[in-house]
Amino acid sequence: MSEVIKFAIIGCGHIGKRHAELVEEHPDAKLVATIDPLSSESLQLSKFDVPHFSSLAEFLSSGIVVDVVNICTPNGLHAKQAIDCLNNGVHVVIEKPVAINLADAEQILVAAEKAGKRVFPVVQNRYSTVIKWLKNLVVNQQLGQIHLLQLNCFWNRDDRYYKKGSWRGTLALDGGPLYTQFSHFIDVLLWIFGDVKNIDAKFFNFNHRDTTEFEDSGIVTFELLSGGNGSINYSTSVYQNNFESSITVLAEKGTVKIGGQYMNNIEYCQVEGIEHPKLKNQENFNDYGGYTGSASNHQQVIDNVIRSIVGSENQDVYLNEGIQVVKVIENIYKNTMVNRNQSKIFLA
Repeated sequence: MSEVIKFAIIGCGHIGKRHAELVEEHPDAKLVATIDPLSSESLQLSKFDVPHFSSLAEFLSSGIVVDVVNICTPNGLHAKQAIDCLNNGVHVVIEKPVAINLADAEQILVAAEKAGKRVFPVVQNRYSTVIKWLKNLVVNQQLGQIHLLQLNCFWNRDDRYYKKGSWRGTLALDGGPLYTQFSHFIDVLLWIFGDVKNIDAKFFNFNHRDTTEFEDSGIVTFELLSGGNGSINYSTSVYQNNFESSITVLAEKGTVKIGGQYMNNIEYCQVEGIEHPKLKNQENFNDYGGYTGSASNHQQVIDNVIRSIVGSENQDVYLNEGIQVVKVIENIYKNTMVNRNQSKIFLA
């Protein structure tokens, strides 16, 4: 590949630095700038040796040629920043979620279509060997009709995470655990099993009433459009460490559970005509300093961005898929967006 794709990174916290490192490591990519209100020195960005800008507007008016801007900022800023980049003729990579409401997500699509530019939602869990294995089981109809489906996401987020004065924990910039922590797994659910309907939900706040403007736990039920019923059980109130991210499937021709802390193990497989597979488990996870997150497959995300822009392969994840995740989460929260942190709503 002879063409080099030029990247800038906006939002230079842990995940933004990860993006910058992977761009610099890629033979067909070049990092041309970093963007963050905090200084390069305070963020320890000197190793990248590129110009640093305090705002997106300052960068876009600098005259520096760029092909892609990777948006790694707080959730509530994603949509506006993506639209600003697209309006300036630049492709965008957006860390999950693409937005924290459906109207903003759809405006990104309008801007992308008008500009003729691509938007790449970051849902790196799709590259997991275990998750791709389950996807293939369903696509090939080896499980038959799905009867019951359960998605469990039980993590720890404590005062190390929800620091006073931080954007984390706010409705405006964070949005809640289904957006910030668990949208990856809702994407996996939708990618493998399709859309859902007849959503119902209950919310609780066990440990975070003084640190967040929203629930820390919830129970969601739904029906799959393809048939079958499901539930999502989630919490960020697990004691000390992340516990589990799992999908259990009870189906016509078998039972399967993929689990582990980050949906990285095949924990149970009894399926007609299939032996329990011996797959290499995902071992690398995002380290955010004091706590960890889901699978670290961002190198495959960056590689697909580059290859799809130059036309050597198809885009793996499209904006409409990122919008669908936002739509489902918004439907889960639909009747509880006001006063989501109030005790009259939360039963804990």
